[in-house]
Amino acid sequence: MKRIIAAAALLMITTFGLVATGTTAQAQPARGAKKTPVSESQYQTLLNQCEYADTERRRAACRAMVSENYQVTGEENPGLDCREYAGVAVCGPLDLSPAERRCVKSSVDGGLTYRRAEVECYAFS
Repeated sequence: MKRIIAAAALLMITTFGLVATGTTAQAQPARGAKKTPVSESQYQTLLNQCEYADTERRRAACRAMVSENYQVTGEENPGLDCREYAGVAVCGPLDLSPAERRCVKSSVDGGLTYRRAEVECYAFS
């Protein structure tokens, strides 16, 4: 019984930590690890999407993440998740703020697809 309570408490603490911080862990290549190869246009899209981040600090962190994790090789990377909705092109995972995540949930509940809601909320909220 004590083990069940301990496991439940650990789960609650972990869940609370995610809710309280409003962040989730994203796998990123370790320092010195091989960068993800992308085309020039994909790299530019990754940099451009940083302009939609809601604060200067988040924009700077986004640009740093792009330069740390991606390398232009000349060939398009078909494994990179690129999409465009409402005239906004993005590639890869989006680091959504808590407000943007609420917007996505509301939009999906209203009938939008998750991918479209994610891009539109990231760019316009």
